[in-house]
Amino acid sequence: MEYYTWILAFHIMSVLSWMAMLFYLPRLFVYHSEHKEKKEFVEVVKIQEYKLYKYIGVPAMWATVLSGIAMLLLNPSILSSGGWMHAKITMVILLIAYSYSLDYFRKQLELDICQKSGKFFRAYNEVPTILSILIVIFVVVKPF
Repeated sequence: MEYYTWILAFHIMSVLSWMAMLFYLPRLFVYHSEHKEKKEFVEVVKIQEYKLYKYIGVPAMWATVLSGIAMLLLNPSILSSGGWMHAKITMVILLIAYSYSLDYFRKQLELDICQKSGKFFRAYNEVPTILSILIVIFVVVKPF
């Protein structure tokens, strides 16, 4: 337990970095899909999308997952302290799936074959907001 708080601090920093990507990448998709006719602009946005996903999002996601697993291994009793942790883990799995869906859309946009509109990406951008609200409620309030 000596290192638990250090791992927790790292976990929180990782979550913040991952969430930054989850919130901002769909916004880039909005700009990308709404300005397809501006080729030079789109080329810059494609680079931003790639770097945000590959250099920030993916490492932060794995840092979040691995530090979360480390905390569970150091304190396995947390799994039996009510259903809140199981609910949180379920939401994290959904965030991971959402993260990979962003890569799917990123690749489609990179190849100029994405048919989704800016309106779709504006709505899709709300998914991590809803999931993160639920995660915070599960961890802080522990309703189960």
